Amino acid sequence: MIPTPVAVKAVRTYDEAEIRSAVEAALAAIGGVDDLLRPDSRAFVKINHLSPPSPPERGIVTHPTFTGAVLAVVRDYTPHITVGDDLHPSTPDGFEISGYRALAERLGVRLVNLREEGFTRVECAGVVLKEVYLARAVREADVIIDLPKLKTHSLTLFTGAVKNMYGVIPGGLRTAFHGQHKDPTEFSQLLVDIFAAAQPQLTIMDGIVAMAGAGPANGTLRELGVILASRDAVAVDAVASRIIGLDPLAVRTTRYAQERGLGARDVEIVGEPIATVSVADFALPPIPAGEIVGWAPRFLTQFVTRQLAVRPQIVRRNCVGCGACARICPTGAATVTMGKAHINREICIRCMCCHEVCRFDAIALQRSPLGRALHPFARARRRRR
Repeated sequence: MIPTPVAVKAVRTYDEAEIRSAVEAALAAIGGVDDLLRPDSRAFVKINHLSPPSPPERGIVTHPTFTGAVLAVVRDYTPHITVGDDLHPSTPDGFEISGYRALAERLGVRLVNLREEGFTRVECAGVVLKEVYLARAVREADVIIDLPKLKTHSLTLFTGAVKNMYGVIPGGLRTAFHGQHKDPTEFSQLLVDIFAAAQPQLTIMDGIVAMAGAGPANGTLRELGVILASRDAVAVDAVASRIIGLDPLAVRTTRYAQERGLGARDVEIVGEPIATVSVADFALPPIPAGEIVGWAPRFLTQFVTRQLAVRPQIVRRNCVGCGACARICPTGAATVTMGKAHINREICIRCMCCHEVCRFDAIALQRSPLGRALHPFARARRRRR
């Protein structure tokens, strides 16, 4: 079997001309896209644009300069381009804050908030889901191009190409799924269900500046200086994991997608040698208790689970009472009282949605002293071997 190529190209800064040159070289290295993008092709470009809005320098969204360089290349093939994600309505405009509104106007491409155009019901033979609602822009596209941001994730460990497609379903449904499928294993299978229903044909990852630690929105920025490209989104996630020193199969979405035949196991890295772009000290997020419990003796499982559970904790001095955490919480555990957020631990399911949407560093992730003591051991276990 011929290995699936994943192109890795070094790009040190967000210079559009440099990125465009690297994207062109990457696409050539994976065999080109002439058969994929034709003059009449309708291309939908899925960016990673988390709500609430944030400027690109915070490293939360796919950088608009990166997207602009990709769009310039795609526009050489087809003028029929739609760029979008599902954004919570906000004032001012989220696309304006991130720089995407100005980008779309400059390049003359269509920019959409997916919820404004609606979603259609699609049957799927998933492990968790038997039907799903996909954005009309996805359903009407001939080619789906996935532009994820390389980031860690406090619930799923890593967020890249597979998880980026979670944004093509309604925001309300995403919140509900967090409450209905709170087990990380089940939730990861659900993510793969959605990915399978809206599988992109081309993936180009923004790894120029990545997010480490407690991602996907409150981690620390890390300059990696790479972009990755492939027709296989799962392979892109696997290679990106290797670059940050993570065993690809420790990422459940990668493992489950490979098990279902949605991504190749045999990958050929073309472009930069993996050793020249890899980092050994990339900070990973706190480890969910479920990843450690399996290592404990059975009779200690319940005790270990309680000790190792990571919980969101309000940092009151940083909280501005914006209410983003309360709006996203699927169980109502997060509320705002007297201008400060509060989390009811009795009904908190530790989905980390509140942590993801907070833009003021007002929600920290904490575990017990025992959990902190075991963390270095657990972290070593999930690094690549």
